[in-house]
Amino acid sequence: MAHCTKCGAAIADNAGFCGSCGAPQGTGTPAATPLVPNSAPVQTGLEPNVAGALCYALGWVTGLIFFFIDKRPSVRFHATQSIVVFGCIAILYVVLGPLLGVGLFSAGLGVMALFHLIFSLIWLASIILWILLMVKAYQGEKFRVPIAADLADKIFGKA
Repeated sequence: MAHCTKCGAAIADNAGFCGSCGAPQGTGTPAATPLVPNSAPVQTGLEPNVAGALCYALGWVTGLIFFFIDKRPSVRFHATQSIVVFGCIAILYVVLGPLLGVGLFSAGLGVMALFHLIFSLIWLASIILWILLMVKAYQGEKFRVPIAADLADKIFGKA
């Protein structure tokens, strides 16, 4: 029969803790380790290509989520690029939306049509870019959007 190393009480041979004082014992089953150790970065449990594709799924929002929860370089690259690309597109929509509204009420039909055409082309280009980036990330490629990837590197550092 073993004894507690702290209080000296009798404990079972394979006990991990003392029944009297609760002190951990050197013998027996080791204490349960946490699922995510403090020293290791948090990972999503997804394959890098799937996580990279999901960085683009909901635009800058999922990019921001994956930027904070997944520290793998390939996933962080896609996350930062998603934040910059779709963040800029969202800002562009915020700026162009009121211009389109003002064009409806104050400008002529030609100006209104021009604003609507620009707004529609940006929307179409962003959908095509969204699909392209998701497919390339799923294939494991680091497709760099020319200006956005450089801007992401400057803001967030090299991934």
